[in-house]
Amino acid sequence: MPERNTISWNGLISGYVKNGMTWEAREAFDKMPERNVVSWTAMLRGYVQEGMIGEAERLFSQMPLQGIRPNFPSMISTLSVCGSLATLNHGREVHAQLVRSLFDCDVYVCSVLITMYMKCGDLVNGKRVFDRFTSKDTVMWNSIITGYAQHGLGKEALQVFYDMVSSGVPPDEVTFIGVLSACSYTGRVKEGLQLFESMKSKYLVNPKTEHYSCVVDLLGRAGKLNEAMNLIRDMSVEADACVWGALLGACRIHNRLDMAEVVAKKLLLLEPENTGHYILLSNIYSSQGRWRDVAALRSNMRVQSLSKSPGCSWIEVEKKVHTFTGGDITSHPEHAVILRMVEKLDGLIIEVGYSPDGSFVLHDVEEEEKVHNLRHHSEKLAVAYGILKVPKGMPIRIMKNLRVCGDCHAAIKLIAKVTEREIVLRDANRFHHFKDGSCSCGDYW
Repeated sequence: MPERNTISWNGLISGYVKNGMTWEAREAFDKMPERNVVSWTAMLRGYVQEGMIGEAERLFSQMPLQGIRPNFPSMISTLSVCGSLATLNHGREVHAQLVRSLFDCDVYVCSVLITMYMKCGDLVNGKRVFDRFTSKDTVMWNSIITGYAQHGLGKEALQVFYDMVSSGVPPDEVTFIGVLSACSYTGRVKEGLQLFESMKSKYLVNPKTEHYSCVVDLLGRAGKLNEAMNLIRDMSVEADACVWGALLGACRIHNRLDMAEVVAKKLLLLEPENTGHYILLSNIYSSQGRWRDVAALRSNMRVQSLSKSPGCSWIEVEKKVHTFTGGDITSHPEHAVILRMVEKLDGLIIEVGYSPDGSFVLHDVEEEEKVHNLRHHSEKLAVAYGILKVPKGMPIRIMKNLRVCGDCHAAIKLIAKVTEREIVLRDANRFHHFKDGSCSCGDYW
């Protein structure tokens, strides 16, 4: 093309983003002579899609500085970004803009708002938006069911499901993913299996691999690993990596090394470049002290040029997102103060019974080094910063890109108790609400 207008550039960026070519999209974005709100939204969507939270956060913060005023489509996309980054304050501002523009009465907009609030850990406002509408569509019901599931509120999710059915709105595939996940996260095996059985016979929804994955997770978490394996063998569709991955995760929880090795081989054939499968198996080996097997796995990863995604946590303070990477404390400008708070909290929780669990350190190192490594996990650094910066009486909201480790889970329960703070942590799987020394998950996660 002899000349490229803004629409052409945006089309190029969107094409790169849809194909996962984020760096190429950013190169095009930087070369644009003139950008509009569509350009920024497309680039943000690419970063969020690829899990590049730090890059998304930096780009997101530049938008108002560049005088970008959102329109309706961009406000919807921005809400999705706010949910992914858990930037609740900005999400509230977009909600206010939608109200001023009289867009908040749209059913689709309300579904996006509910999802944003739920992903940011604000259940009250998510439910408030849901309750405002008398005539709700399937997407809106799904938004609230999925939100409750992510927060481990199985009873509430099931009640909303039954309310949905009694109101005459038929459940769809997404509905059942949400309600089966809710049963899985709360150990409601009987209810989950009954719902799964009724999908096709009562609600005329054919189970897909995503639904089987939920039921395998349901059985696996409850320790019924043999039943989960039998379900996979009897599936009416071919088991994919999600189904086998759910079973491998259950093997990790219940230390079933014999089954884990069989499942891992299946996964490595299906997704040879997915580092998560190697890491899960490595975790199981390390928990049993099989360091030679851990070393062999990691050597295999190096040969294939595969690397583990570092643990990363972030927190929004005064409209700015602060990101922490496990073990990398010095990159934050206030690292000295944060380290002192980490050490102070460590001392306080040891006094009330905390003992570092070295089984979550995935290397064969001395006990003292294990304790040091655990202390600098990204979620602990983010919690320490939250205690320093978030005013008393307000919840501390932390997000993490991976599953929270067992040692950090135990530590944060006690930190919430000794500091008398409410700490909300969203990890890769679900939400954990810590208060008074306990967690909303009931240690079933």
